[in-house]
Amino acid sequence: MWDVAVVGAGPAGAMAARELARLGARVLLVDKASFPRQKVCGCCLNRCSLSTLRSVGLGDLTERLGAVTVDRFDLAVGGRHARLRLPARTCVSREAFDAALVAAAIESGAAFLPETRARLGRSDEDSRQLVLSQKAQTCTISASVLLAADGLAGQLLGKDSSISVRIRPGSRIGAGVVTRADDGVYDPGTIHMACDRDGYVGLVRLEDGRLDIASAMDPALVKRSGGLGPAAELIIAEAGFPPVPNLTEAAWRGTPLLTRRAIPPACHRAFAIGDAAGYAEPFTGEGIAWALAAGASVAPLAQRAASRWQPSLIDEWSREYRRLFRRKQWICLAIAKALRHKTLTRAAVAALSRAPALASPIVRLLDRPVRRQ
Repeated sequence: MWDVAVVGAGPAGAMAARELARLGARVLLVDKASFPRQKVCGCCLNRCSLSTLRSVGLGDLTERLGAVTVDRFDLAVGGRHARLRLPARTCVSREAFDAALVAAAIESGAAFLPETRARLGRSDEDSRQLVLSQKAQTCTISASVLLAADGLAGQLLGKDSSISVRIRPGSRIGAGVVTRADDGVYDPGTIHMACDRDGYVGLVRLEDGRLDIASAMDPALVKRSGGLGPAAELIIAEAGFPPVPNLTEAAWRGTPLLTRRAIPPACHRAFAIGDAAGYAEPFTGEGIAWALAAGASVAPLAQRAASRWQPSLIDEWSREYRRLFRRKQWICLAIAKALRHKTLTRAAVAALSRAPALASPIVRLLDRPVRRQ
């Protein structure tokens, strides 16, 4: 019998497991992958992410991992560029970052099972059950509370009739790859963003010199281009950025449709966090920021729920989730919608190229630290 079982060891799940363990809870963290592992992600930690890490005593984590300082943004549309200065942020590979968060959770007292699949078992008044499968072994465990941090494609709470997942019409898919493009074209410290009405592709150097490429693209573009790699290559070329060698042959990974939300993001003795609770098409590291903040914010609530469950906690997490993230997600949705209009986007890039400070208010809003209760 565990106080809390957390399914998914990405930033949201690992952060929640660590914070709950620090509060004295008996925590089991499980993930279907082995660590370290790659993720489809832009790998940038904005000031909101860094603020959350500092608030829980992990402010030196990115420095220990050798993260790259990023303070420039090169936005390109149709061959036009707007080069902006950013408030300093960092870039670090998800292999290193996620593994370090899991290690921090273990160090704080959480138990961790990698390469373990989980599905819902029975539910009763006092607990939820998880059926865990690892290779040829299967077992059932009970927990006072479950945290679903199993990502966009997560199905842990999908069979609970009290939760529905709404996917926004016209949503794009995510795609990403990490490549050894050592051509010196894409310099460290800069987020290179190629935009087109069918999607956008971000390129940034990691701490080991590899090039991380992450994108959001219309499914129709991927289909008519013949795959994720060719679609990304087309967007990069249309924007006027130099080609990335062997991009179409690289081992691309995709995601389900990006913009979605769980309504409500909780049910009996279970809370959804991170991408499993909701996601909006991101731009420069917002997804990781939301995941870290959700993991840290849900911990006190989950501890209370494990001690004494009350149905009102479902509404409490729903309200807190909206308060924390709804405004930032709407900003990202507005940016994504604007980028679908080619004329509007070109005009915006032209204006930003002459007056880069015009972008400052939006950057400040997205970077603003999440104020947890």
